[in-house]
Amino acid sequence: MDKLVKCLVWDLDNTLWRGTLLEGDDVRLAPGVVATLRALDERGILHSVVSRNDHDAAWNTLEALGVADYFLRPRIGWGRKPDALREVAEGLNFALDTVAFVDDQPTELAEMAFRHPAVRCYPADAVPTLPALPEFSPPVVTVDARNRRHMYRAGAVREASRAAYEGPADDFLRTLDLRLTIRPATAPDLDRLAELTERTSQMNATGVHYGPDELRARLADPGRSVLVATLDDRFGPHGAIGVVLLEHHPACWHLRLLATSCRVVSFGTGTVLLRWILNAAADAGVHVVADFRATGRNRIMEVAYRFAGFTDSACGCLEGEPADGITRLHLEPAPQPLPDTTHVDGDLGDRPC
Repeated sequence: MDKLVKCLVWDLDNTLWRGTLLEGDDVRLAPGVVATLRALDERGILHSVVSRNDHDAAWNTLEALGVADYFLRPRIGWGRKPDALREVAEGLNFALDTVAFVDDQPTELAEMAFRHPAVRCYPADAVPTLPALPEFSPPVVTVDARNRRHMYRAGAVREASRAAYEGPADDFLRTLDLRLTIRPATAPDLDRLAELTERTSQMNATGVHYGPDELRARLADPGRSVLVATLDDRFGPHGAIGVVLLEHHPACWHLRLLATSCRVVSFGTGTVLLRWILNAAADAGVHVVADFRATGRNRIMEVAYRFAGFTDSACGCLEGEPADGITRLHLEPAPQPLPDTTHVDGDLGDRPC
């Protein structure tokens, strides 16, 4: 199945609205636009704008039409639309194959498809039908998904605060009052954790998707841990941003999966989470074996493992052969200090130590 769309990028004239703004038309929202905006937003799919228009006039019109709040990181100006769309994707930290584009002009759609073959392109008259397409239909809509637009908007305020801050990056992080909570997952967490294993790409150690049923089976196994990590700061909650799958053996913990949301890469949250796990293993007196599979997008995850001290050397503490494409990395943990930029409240639960 094609990847789910994470963001729909809209043209404005004769797409989002009927008419051409700079020609003085009395523009009105096109049929089906509001229903599509609402339906996708409720599913956690974000919206943005790429349009050749006067920025202030276009944005004032979006506000007057009552839809401006749906759009994140709009790019309204006179440059090429493929360049503007790339800026939107990079600003949201999305891969291009999770972005879609809608426009009324066949030439614009053709140029977008030529410049960015991974971007899915749709004509303006398809807008009312988009919510029925499988790529816009996540199987489950989580609480975090419903709040995704608000979390990304808080992120924009956070970034503006960072840009205005004069000082080292770590000093800024300390001003955020970052609070990372790590705890055993419960049944209500599973849909969001399954979503994380599917949506995360950069900070995902294997790229393997775990569905809710498989995660539920792991919850019932006393030899396995399913951990959820949530993050908060002074701007508000980030929601569930990390998932950890551990298997407990006499001599080692097998780290099947560590994945964190791309939204928290700049906070170093993945490193904090990994160090907390390694410190817990050191306290338990066990080695850690971590699965890694290169996906083309997760080089940063391999770097995190290597920087933590993982090597390719095997010590025989875990029997059996890895699945195809999986590399097992090994570490005999020693306590590692947690960064003082984040307060951590962690709990492994009742699993073996």
